[in-house]
Amino acid sequence: MANTPKESTFPLLVQQDGAVITITINDAPWNRMSLEFMNELEIWVEKLAEDTSVRAVVITSAGEENFSVGMHLKQLAGSVKTRGDMEAILDQRLRVLAAIENMEKPWVVTLFGYCLGGGLELPLACHFRLAAAEGAKIGLPELDIGAIPAWGGTARLTRCVGRMHALDMILRVKHISGPEAYRIGLVNEVWPNSELKRKAYELAKQLSEMPAGSVAGVLRCVVGAGERSLQESLYEERQAVLRNRGSKDQMEGMMAFIEKRKPRFNRE
Repeated sequence: MANTPKESTFPLLVQQDGAVITITINDAPWNRMSLEFMNELEIWVEKLAEDTSVRAVVITSAGEENFSVGMHLKQLAGSVKTRGDMEAILDQRLRVLAAIENMEKPWVVTLFGYCLGGGLELPLACHFRLAAAEGAKIGLPELDIGAIPAWGGTARLTRCVGRMHALDMILRVKHISGPEAYRIGLVNEVWPNSELKRKAYELAKQLSEMPAGSVAGVLRCVVGAGERSLQESLYEERQAVLRNRGSKDQMEGMMAFIEKRKPRFNRE
């Protein structure tokens, strides 16, 4: 993959730096998730799942105003005619978010400004969420237009913060701040706005330097744990351990520990 942004400046930009890919929603200041954006994102998600040179992904947005106000509502009527029905549109969005959530490499997302509707549902499918210390407005405001979150928001938000906070946010149409999101467990970290994108990249780089096989195993175990019984989760963990046993990275980690040095993972 190229180390420079792709030629198209719409609807997203993709840039690779070593083992880290940064995807930028390129529709400032609102960064709406248009049909074109979702089509491109689906293509890239499929590519990234197979690309072994990429070990971590950052998803952020152009500008400093907003991460995303969600779906491009003005496209809705025309898009239903193009796609045949609303279910086809929703199916694609659910499919893309599920592919991100179940990818065996971590995704890091930045939340700043408006993160509403799909602008929260996409981050909920990511593995690490970093929020701005000031100005973030995070929520699922679908009830304001007589609708219901439709990209997995009710399910993923409940699993993330629990039923009490999920109902409070959705039914009262709350827009919460970055610090409040951290308090209820919705985001991993809060950073000054000026540092947020840099911190997201630094986290992705740190994750990309971990042993890729072990990271994949942990993601398989943890992401699906909520859908399995304890015994099933323990079995999945054992299978991950067995798959990883004797790998180059495991041997390197053990030798580095014995030799009292920093391990050098992901070498051919």
